[in-house]
Amino acid sequence: MAENLCVLIPSYNEARTIQGIVSALKTRGLPVYVVDDGSSDDTAKIAERAGAVVVKHSKNMGKGASLQEGFKHIIKRQIDAVIIMDGDGQHKVSDIDNFTKKARESGADMVVGNRMSDVSSMPFVRIQTNRFMSNLISKISGQYVPDTQCGFRYIKRPLVEKVKFSCSNFEIESEMIIKAARAGFKIESVPIETVYQDEKSRINPVIDTVRFIIFIIRMYFKR
Repeated sequence: MAENLCVLIPSYNEARTIQGIVSALKTRGLPVYVVDDGSSDDTAKIAERAGAVVVKHSKNMGKGASLQEGFKHIIKRQIDAVIIMDGDGQHKVSDIDNFTKKARESGADMVVGNRMSDVSSMPFVRIQTNRFMSNLISKISGQYVPDTQCGFRYIKRPLVEKVKFSCSNFEIESEMIIKAARAGFKIESVPIETVYQDEKSRINPVIDTVRFIIFIIRMYFKR
């Protein structure tokens, strides 16, 4: 790859899958940063053994806090762009080439994975929720993003340096899009293949929904 790229993986209790992901990324010559968000298993130890740079939280602080912590470490390095992946094995390492190609051809500052082009293996409730939230976030941000809740993303360094994020939980995925768009950065999407396994969603249907509603209200009125 021509550009200097790294991968950031926010992780919480991903001992079962993290080694395979990190090893596959290292095979491609990519530096990997894993933020272990207070895991009670051996996620950090396994990721480090596989070749990742590991940053550890002493307690669980949320996905947003993990990403912000990772960004702090990455911008200290000579990195042109960062790929964000989940640590549960849902994202395919081979799809990274599609992100870099899309960014190169479109000039996008952020490329978001799109799982909605093939929803045959996606649970029905998740399909409806994703479509609703994506339409809402797209309307607020002013740029159409078909799958705003996808955590597989490519982000260029200037965006990471300029845009400051504040959400500590899952709302950060929406916050990134809204704030990046409002700051004038171009956002594109690229189809990805998602591997659904037997993992349980870490999104709390009550608490995280309330957080999201509060976040949306704040973003809508904060022009």
